[in-house]
Amino acid sequence: MPILRNREIRQLLPEEREKKLAELQTELVKLRTTVRSGGNVENVGRIRELKKTVARILTISHEKPIVKEEEA
Repeated sequence: MPILRNREIRQLLPEEREKKLAELQTELVKLRTTVRSGGNVENVGRIRELKKTVARILTISHEKPIVKEEEA
């Protein structure tokens, strides 16, 4: 199950999105460091979900807003 769904990410304000992105990236770095140092992680699938959620946030952040042309 995703950490954040696309709909939820789009509802966040840009500042909230940046804050959430920073939190998730910090957690991802901690988990990766634990794995590389030979530690044991309770939920290895969490790393994959974090990576996907970070990618979702970045993708949505870089989307251009849809501009509707007004009929003249």
